[in-house]
This record gives sequence, structure tokens and C-alpha cells, in this order.
Amino acid sequence: MTTVPKFVIGNWKMQARHEYGLELARGVAQGLRDNPPPSRLHTILCPPFTQLAGVHSELDEIGLPNEQLALGAQDCYPAASGPFTGDISPQMIKALGASYVILGHSERRQNHGETDAVIRQKVKAATAAGVTPIVCIGEHLAERNEGRAASVLASQIEGSLTRGFRGIVAYEPVWAIGSGITPSHEELQRKLTLIRALLPMRLMTDDIRVPVLYGGSVTSVQAPSIMSIEAVDGVLVGSASLEAQSFLDIITAAAEATTPQLTS
Repeated sequence: MTTVPKFVIGNWKMQARHEYGLELARGVAQGLRDNPPPSRLHTILCPPFTQLAGVHSELDEIGLPNEQLALGAQDCYPAASGPFTGDISPQMIKALGASYVILGHSERRQNHGETDAVIRQKVKAATAAGVTPIVCIGEHLAERNEGRAASVLASQIEGSLTRGFRGIVAYEPVWAIGSGITPSHEELQRKLTLIRALLPMRLMTDDIRVPVLYGGSVTSVQAPSIMSIEAVDGVLVGSASLEAQSFLDIITAAAEATTPQLTS
């Protein structure tokens, strides 16, 4: 039985203003305190930059260990400091209590023109700062329909990840994000198995087990089915992470899938 941890990550995107964000973080933290998940299940909240300090204070007040509930950011700039107006360095987000950062999300790739090479530089910078990168990869609908998903994923892994990568990979098919559509069990198993086969070629070793998550319209209703897939190490959650109870329900589904007697 694998000892790789499972993850449930909430990506708030550009939503949840200050007071609501604090209330949301408090609700999730209190729910985890009252109903602790297995030690192998790690929960991460990724609010907007403006909320990192406030959410960190809320989590610190509840007092859960970082392994149980951690803070992450949604992006970073690939430099420690400099004349980069509007950008945030990984050192800055770490100083605010973040120990993870989402990189290469499809919305960053599409809306900001981020290339694999840019993402790889961010991965290097985050790793150097002691912040764990969560790197998103995924194909568009046309690429899927044309049978090019495998080559797209291979290219993104080769271009976005560093040699000896120590982080998390989140498979987010672009066509599923915000659509309410989830790939079938068979397709998800096939894609995640492919990603696992591709990772050692980029890492130059098969001794490192990189957690591979699924993201794309994950809801509390879908979570049990998704988490039952053998190749899934967790979920990256968007809109369903903006309500404490729905997010806690997803965590419960992940916890049940992580419980040894249910996965043996």
C-alpha cells in the first residue's frame, strides 16, 4: 500500500473578499479540528494574494498543524526581488505563511500567455525559496478530440517541470474546468497513468513518487467517485472550495478513500 500523501487543495481564484475569506478559512479549519482526517490527507487553502496574511492568522489561531491544513498562493514571479511592478516573489508569499504555490494553471497559460518555459522558471524560483510548487497541466478540447492529449501532456511535463522536481502535479483538462463535465473513470485512469509514466523520464529517476491530482469541476457530489480512482492522489478544487461545508464534504470523501481498510 502506498505511503504517498493525498491532497485536497482549494483554489479560491479571484474570489472571496476579505471578510468572507476569513470566515471561509475559519469554517474549514474548525471543521477539520472537529473531525480530523487521516494523517496522510493534507488540505491546502489557496486564497488571493491580498488574503494570505489574514487567512494565515485565522489558521494560526485555530492551531492545526501545517501537515493537516496549510496555506498556498495562486502564483509567483520567478525572481526573489527586483523592479517588477505588481509581481509577488516566492520569498514574499513564504513570509506570509504560504508553503505551496499553484503554477501553470490553464487560466494563467491562456489569459497571461504563460509558456512552459516561464512556468519552469517559476518552479525553480519557488523551490529555491522553500515553497512547494503545484504545477497544472492539461489539454484543450480540440487537442483531446484530435487524439493529441498524450503529446500535449508530455510536452507540458518536459517543458514545465525541472529535473528532480519535488512538488505536486495537477491534471486539469481545460475542457472540464468550469464546465461541470468530468472525464469518465476510464479516461481519468488512462490519463493519470500516462502522466505517471511520463514523470520519471523528466525527473530522470523512478524513485521519486510525485503526487498526481485531478482538477476540473470537482464537486462534493463527484468527489467520492473521483477519489475512488486508483491513480488519483487528490483533487484541486475551484468553485466548490468557496463554501466551507461543500469543501469539507470533499475532504471527507478524500478521507474515506485514504482510510487503509477501504483501499486495501
